[in-house]
Amino acid sequence: MSLKKEKIISVIAIFLISSLVHFTYNLIPINIVSYFFPVNESIFEHLKMIMTTYFIWGIIEYFILKKIKHNNFCLSTLISSLVCIIFILLVFSPIYLILMNKKENMIVTLIIYFIGIVISQFISYKILKSKTNYKKLNYLSILVYIVIMFIFAYLTHNPIHNDIFFDFEKKKYGI
Repeated sequence: MSLKKEKIISVIAIFLISSLVHFTYNLIPINIVSYFFPVNESIFEHLKMIMTTYFIWGIIEYFILKKIKHNNFCLSTLISSLVCIIFILLVFSPIYLILMNKKENMIVTLIIYFIGIVISQFISYKILKSKTNYKKLNYLSILVYIVIMFIFAYLTHNPIHNDIFFDFEKKKYGI
């Protein structure tokens, strides 16, 4: 399989895995699950969903890509997840908080998220195709990913009181 085909599969896989990740805490509402999976419908918890989804897909993708020559896998996974998060923050958040008046339109949400995944996987493709191997950045990417996941876990239980952390459906912050 070519890297280009694998990245097309990645778009679909990330989108589908997100669906499972989104509802995991509702199915298994225990503390450890809350560290990795969204606990409410706030924008922040959906950003955590993106990080967890990309992490899960990254583990699967690692074994798929072992057969394809590539560089910078960990860097690619980190950057692609952050690109998707930044895209959601820059595009979805203003639409949701201002234009949709804090009421979610599922079709708009899914389209924006899908576009974010496509953009992130295009960037991932470019990073993986790079002839330069950023070995130190790859190791640093693992550490950064872990730190980000700890920050997400901490902020789930200690949310900042602003709109990004507020669940407008349940009218509360955090769990």
